[in-house]
Amino acid sequence: MQDQFFLPRRRLVLRAGAVLSLGLVAGCSTSGLLTPDDGTGSDQTEATLGYVNSLRKGRGRTTLVRDPAASVAAMHQAARMARAGKMKHSIGWRDDFADRMKGDGVTLPAAENIAMGQENAERAYEAWFNSPKHLENMLGSYRGLGVAVAQNTASGNRPYWAMVLSG
Repeated sequence: MQDQFFLPRRRLVLRAGAVLSLGLVAGCSTSGLLTPDDGTGSDQTEATLGYVNSLRKGRGRTTLVRDPAASVAAMHQAARMARAGKMKHSIGWRDDFADRMKGDGVTLPAAENIAMGQENAERAYEAWFNSPKHLENMLGSYRGLGVAVAQNTASGNRPYWAMVLSG
């Protein structure tokens, strides 16, 4: 019976820590590309939301809102890619998309766009815009958005981007 209460509390504490660290990382950076080089990533949702909502408005879609859970999921994915030095949706541990989203509290259905090498949020958005499948995701029936970028000196400091769209 005790385990029943321990796991939800542990998840809540882990999520709260992740959300707090998002604010600390973003608040401490002064460069155009808000990211530490240790593979932990930084939240780029606000830098991207305007581009995505402008696109959606122009296509007659509803606008998205910042989704903290989607931001955490994007942070986790960007950091995983940076640490691995690979741009992939599936990287070992927790690589089932639905399980990853549920584990981060993302409302399903959800979609994920990834990119590598873009110097800022505008360039990452342009890469997704110019890809038919990624464009389809950005125009899908979603309500929330989270975007993150991460770099890691061990993987050449290439920026790894993740966008999570939530239901």
